[in-house]
Amino acid sequence: MREQKIKSDNEISIGKNIREIRTAKKIGQTELVRLLDLQGVSITRESLVKIERGTQHIYASQLKGIKEVLQTSYDKLLK
Repeated sequence: MREQKIKSDNEISIGKNIREIRTAKKIGQTELVRLLDLQGVSITRESLVKIERGTQHIYASQLKGIKEVLQTSYDKLLK
């Protein structure tokens, strides 16, 4: 079974929210990718850049991993 992708729309900007939370916590993109890898979440820095720009959809497992690594809530990521 293929993993589901989560799409941003005009009202929800997941990538922008990830970037804001990540930078507020002073975590670089490379560091976030490394921390996600330690949790078994597959993502490249290039994919993270595209997700933050809104040009690539995010997988549910990636969103869950980012939520856990950044110690935030789905509400904040999906606002």
